[in-house]
Amino acid sequence: MNNVLETEDFYDIIRNSEGDLMFSVKARQGGPERPKVIYGGGEHALFYRSINQTVVLDYIHPDVRDTLRQVKSVLIVEFYGDSIIREYNVPVRQVTQLPLPEDLSSLDLSSLELVEPTNV
Repeated sequence: MNNVLETEDFYDIIRNSEGDLMFSVKARQGGPERPKVIYGGGEHALFYRSINQTVVLDYIHPDVRDTLRQVKSVLIVEFYGDSIIREYNVPVRQVTQLPLPEDLSSLDLSSLELVEPTNV
C-alpha cells in the first residue's frame, strides 16, 4: 500500500482553560491506526493517522505553539459536514525538527518517502 501525504489547510485548534488541545479535522476514510502527532515547535505538525496516512497540519497558530510543546496528548475530532464522525486521543511526540521543508509549496510529493517513526 502506498503512503498518502495530505495537507490539512482548514482545521480548528481549541484550547480549554486547563490547556488541553482539540484538533478538529476533516474525516478521512477508514479508522485511525496507532495515530500520533509529531511536533517540532514551528508552524507545522505531522499527524500520523495510520502507518500509510500522514497529514501535515499546516500553520499552527503562534498562540497555540507553546501549549502544543507542553502537552503529552491531544484530542482529534474528525468531522464531515456538521457531524462528528469519530474522536480519539493521540499522543504528541516532541522533536527538534520535522522532516519537512520550511516552504511547503516546494514540497515535491512524488519524491517524498515517508518513514514510520520509531519509539513513539
